[in-house]
Amino acid sequence: LGAVLVVASVICIGSIIGVINTPDAWYQALNKPSFNPPPWIFAPVWTSLYVLIGIAGWRSIFVKNDRLLTSLWFIQMVLNFAWSPAFFGLKAPFAALIIILALACTTALYVLYAWKRDRPASLMFVPYILWVAFASVLNAAIVWLN
Repeated sequence: LGAVLVVASVICIGSIIGVINTPDAWYQALNKPSFNPPPWIFAPVWTSLYVLIGIAGWRSIFVKNDRLLTSLWFIQMVLNFAWSPAFFGLKAPFAALIIILALACTTALYVLYAWKRDRPASLMFVPYILWVAFASVLNAAIVWLN
């Protein structure tokens, strides 16, 4: 039940932030790189990632009760949830780039530290860090092109 509540909370908060900060005319007018994915891909990707992130968080907090992993998990969640309001809400791609680079570093630290403390949680973050790396490059390209 605990895992379901953590996963549901992560998906719910992420979805609310996504709905409040949807791409608008400003975003449509931005120059985007050729590798910019179609808009429909983001919801299923993030939902899948949020399931993995939630399970990893549940493991860090409740199964392993690991202070360092729990701290890194909460920091990455704050950074994750801050990106959309910065990018879409404030229309500040450079500020969002700083946030996503901090997110990439935090998720990488989580993967590294979890590798010895909770390997399943570490592995659950691998798709997430790959997506964050891609999103970082995409964000940087948008800053560069605009």
